[in-house]
Amino acid sequence: MIRKTMIFWSFGLALLMTACGGGKGKQQVEWEDLLGESIRDSTIYGICMEGTAMNTLQLLTDNGDTLVLSLVNTKEHGGLFGGMGVGDRMAVLVNKDSTEATMVLNQTSLMGEWVMPNPMDGSSEMGIYIKDGGIAESINMGTIIYESWRMYNGMLEIRSTRDDGGNFQETVKYKLISLTNDSLIIKDSEETFEYCHPHHDDSYDNLDLELDEDEEFEDFVM
Repeated sequence: MIRKTMIFWSFGLALLMTACGGGKGKQQVEWEDLLGESIRDSTIYGICMEGTAMNTLQLLTDNGDTLVLSLVNTKEHGGLFGGMGVGDRMAVLVNKDSTEATMVLNQTSLMGEWVMPNPMDGSSEMGIYIKDGGIAESINMGTIIYESWRMYNGMLEIRSTRDDGGNFQETVKYKLISLTNDSLIIKDSEETFEYCHPHHDDSYDNLDLELDEDEEFEDFVM
């Protein structure tokens, strides 16, 4: 009886190992994805307040708390992205005591259109439009359709769909390298992407207006 029980237990264990897979099988990947999403976002969101100084950030959090955070170490390690302005929306990582910021992102500065030269055609531009509320849109991206974005534990996550017949959806995580008034540099697991704001030239519109006014003036004189 004992021998039969041991044989049955060994057979059941073997079936379980086969179902789970001895290596990095599909089931394991799915569990890793699930565990990855279950990690709590430790980012604190809020508004930059008037008490903010050169090395200090006063933050009114979305929970209604007011934090005064030191920025000394953050600046030394290049962890301040997009500057600070009173009223700007911020995303911040802090230390355990919530006295020091370890990363500061100005989400207001992140908003807007970001483009770079199209590698297939240097005369055109392509990029992403980062909007308020987590909305993202593609700029001349062809088959890649950006849908949404978020900050998650200091990383910029962008979700997109490939419109190439399969409608494959993916989420890519980017590390922030630099953010200024006119420059955004981010890096995924393989490449670094350098963006800038598009420069809209309104000089021709102004020229047309001036010519129309001159023509009307000449018609009036004649």
